Formats: sequence, structure tokens, C-alpha cells
Amino acid sequence: MDKAEKITYWLEAAGLDFKSMQVFLANGENHWALFVGQLVLEKTLKALILKNTELQIPRTHNLVQLAETAGLKLNEVKSDLLDLITTYNISTRYPDERFEFYKKCTPEFTEEQSAIIEELYLWLRAQIEQK
Repeated sequence: MDKAEKITYWLEAAGLDFKSMQVFLANGENHWALFVGQLVLEKTLKALILKNTELQIPRTHNLVQLAETAGLKLNEVKSDLLDLITTYNISTRYPDERFEFYKKCTPEFTEEQSAIIEELYLWLRAQIEQK
């Protein structure tokens, strides 16, 4: 695969995950919606890394690290949001954190967080589409 194909691969994967996030939301699977929402941002950031650099994609789920690798200048609010959303990946995977995360994922919390994820996703897509 060439660079453009790799970028397309990551963007298509993120788009499919975004649709999955919406299905989970509609079905009340709140913790899975946020877990997949984290993946949406992770995959979009990996596409941005490919677009902006010649670096290998880091094998990490850390959204702040991926954003920095992509060359994004994050303000404190975006950095804090990405840091928080990164925890949704870990909180769903490991039993000692999973049940606390499930309790946290009320419909209100999940709706608020999924809206933030969508806003960040659209912002990241705009970063890829410019230039």
C-alpha cells in the first residue's frame, strides 16, 4: 500500500467505527459506544500521522501522544479531552476498571461524551482534508 491508500484505510476504518458507535448509542450500549468512540479518534489520528509525517504509526492507544506525533498543537481543553477519552479504551478492557466505568456510563454522560467525540472526529477530519 502506498501512503494515500494507508490514509484511506485508516479513515474508512474510523468511519465504520463511527457508525458502530452510533448503533451502540441507539441500543443503550453506553460503555461500548465510548470504547468504539475512542477507536474512531485513534484511527483518525493515525491517518493524520501518515498525512503529516514519514513516521511509522505508533502502537499506542494514547490519543494525546498520537496527536503530538501527528504534529497537532493542542490547547489544554483538547489535550484534556483526548486524555480522558483515551481512558475509555482501557476502562472497557480490564475487569478491575470495567465495572466502575459501566456505572459511570449513564445515558447523560454517554450522550455528552459521544458528542465531544463526534466534534473531535470532525475537527480531525478537517485537519486531514486541509492542504
